[in-house]
Amino acid sequence: MPAPILHLGATITCMHAGPAQPLSPFPRVLVSGQPVVTLATPYAVTGCTLTGTGAPPCVTAQWVVGAVRVMAGGQPVINQTGTAVCVPTGTGLLPLVAQTRVLAT
Repeated sequence: MPAPILHLGATITCMHAGPAQPLSPFPRVLVSGQPVVTLATPYAVTGCTLTGTGAPPCVTAQWVVGAVRVMAGGQPVINQTGTAVCVPTGTGLLPLVAQTRVLAT
């Protein structure tokens, strides 16, 4: 099912409401004037609110499922229905706001 492609300006958080930002988006492909994010792009998570469990908060994240049919630089782009894993908690990322003009499957 088609879903919006994530880009540098998309609002993404960890499951504990910590903001996540891509460390190296793909600069050669733009959507809404901003670089897209591919499966190879790691994310940095800041301000993870996981406390009181004894587990450390989310620090980084990596997408493991992206688009199947749309690539940038030979890597699948990330769409809003993709799946990510945070380290060290193992929880996911939550895309809250993304551009809506370009969809990928």
